[in-house]
Amino acid sequence: MKKFFLSISLLLAFSATGYACDICGCFMGITPYDNQSGVSLMHRYRIFNGYRQLGQTPQFFPNGVRPFFPAHFNNDTGYEHSHHGDPDDYEAFRVIELRGKYFLSQRVELNAFVPYVMNTSQINGKQLNASGLGDVTVFAGYHLIRNIETAGVQSRLIVGGGVKLPTGNFQRVNHDGRRYPLLNQVGTGTTDGFVYANYIGSWHSLGLSVNSSYRVASRNRFENSIAPSTTTFASLFYRLPLGTNWQVYPSAQFFYEKTDGEELEGHLTGEHEMNNALLGPGLDVYYKNFSLNSSVQLPVYTALTDHPASAGRFVVAVGYSFKQTKYLLKRKQE
Repeated sequence: MKKFFLSISLLLAFSATGYACDICGCFMGITPYDNQSGVSLMHRYRIFNGYRQLGQTPQFFPNGVRPFFPAHFNNDTGYEHSHHGDPDDYEAFRVIELRGKYFLSQRVELNAFVPYVMNTSQINGKQLNASGLGDVTVFAGYHLIRNIETAGVQSRLIVGGGVKLPTGNFQRVNHDGRRYPLLNQVGTGTTDGFVYANYIGSWHSLGLSVNSSYRVASRNRFENSIAPSTTTFASLFYRLPLGTNWQVYPSAQFFYEKTDGEELEGHLTGEHEMNNALLGPGLDVYYKNFSLNSSVQLPVYTALTDHPASAGRFVVAVGYSFKQTKYLLKRKQE
């Protein structure tokens, strides 16, 4: 399964690595390879469209949007950040993210996310595309509860924290030298700190994962930042073993995010305030050490703002997990 923190987070999410079926007695865990080191490549698509206060219905694929890659990676057709209720306005945030997880011991994990960001904002028929390396995230987690090597009831509680580093460009400007809005940049220029807690439990084939995070950001050189944010992700999943090597996990997934939006010199600007809840299906497939994770969430609640409303998100990821038997800090006990 996935373990999410935000980001963006836009959530955030963690993509799981590692497991062993309790029948064959290989690596045991609540979900396949959830206690093993691994790497994954994730694509995340988030779309905002439709002005709710004008009675417009958000569209998951607005006219002209491309969910995986923008038509142009970097261009500006005269974009101006001024909302006047055009139903064709949209903001699309795409990320291709390389993720790595390494277990120093059975209870201590290190994670690193390296994103390539592809943002598109279309307002009043004028479009801005910005693509490039985003802000790298590193964090560590400690497995406070690790009751996974038992049949029937299993549980895991992970607590941790980390930082988002200002590696992405946050100073792109238009032809007049005016800097683009903060969330249209590929980076923020801020160093963000966050803490999170993730509980995963299962009873036989039925399981639940809940992850909550809290994030605060510093200011960049323009005294610009994002207000503190909270994100919660929950997944109710069911394990379907298909032979010796295959495991399939259908799920129902819930995502909630809240932030007061953009700040300038410590004061809220009213831009990009979010209070959204989304719900949808997920499907994770595991074959030996390989995984395919996918999910779609559509809005069930969106607070009214004068910006395009949250219209949904989807995530797809492929991963590979290592059958780790030795640890840098402590040898794995048989």
